[in-house]
Amino acid sequence: MTDELNFLLDGVEIPFHKGQTIMQAATAAGAYIPHLCFHPDLAPHGSCRLCIVDVNGKTVSSCTQPAEDRQEVHSNIPELQQARLRLIQLLFAEGNHFCPSCEVSGNCQLQALAYDLGMTHYHYAPFSAVRAQDGSHPELFIDRDRCILCDLCGRASCSSDNKNVYGLSGRGEQTHLIFRSNSGNLADTAASVNDHAAHICPVGCILPKQGNYMQTIGNRLYDNAPIHKVGNHRMDDSTSANKGHTNE
Repeated sequence: MTDELNFLLDGVEIPFHKGQTIMQAATAAGAYIPHLCFHPDLAPHGSCRLCIVDVNGKTVSSCTQPAEDRQEVHSNIPELQQARLRLIQLLFAEGNHFCPSCEVSGNCQLQALAYDLGMTHYHYAPFSAVRAQDGSHPELFIDRDRCILCDLCGRASCSSDNKNVYGLSGRGEQTHLIFRSNSGNLADTAASVNDHAAHICPVGCILPKQGNYMQTIGNRLYDNAPIHKVGNHRMDDSTSANKGHTNE
């Protein structure tokens, strides 16, 4: 008799310990479940819904669903992959993601998941939203058009940087990225380019003002390996516990 706990993810045995979610256990075991708002160093957010899995015929978010012994979890099935594709297409339609001109093209997790899921077109009519940019900070530039509301920056700012610089405000389609200062400008916060929050954005919303476009196309993170092989991280995210994740 053994005390080891485990569950099956697409037929593969995944060990876990009590208190872990399905996503946490899968990530620790090197198994990939698509996601954007999850980060192994931060508390789950459960907002992107890309990490949905099937557990006993019920669709749940794997980043918030506790793992249970001997349960059967299905992730890589056509119905869920199609649902994820629609979510990705909706994110592309809801923001303004012009990949060819974006500094993080090739390093972008949203773009990499779109490739991984076989996205070939928007599917939904673009919202063509116009959101205020913020260039007030001497070291950082904010392009809210590319924000996907994952709140990774907000959670990293609180739990990793102990600053509480970034946050989300509003409801529904009015939800937007804010900076916690009296003026509302990033320059009037304690934000620094060295913060974990400044290097955790999965897209091109938070950008340093220096050192951009130094890495050539063809040599970027997802140029030669799909995201389900190398996992979710940025080239400059040296603090991520997910760094080095592979699913070879």
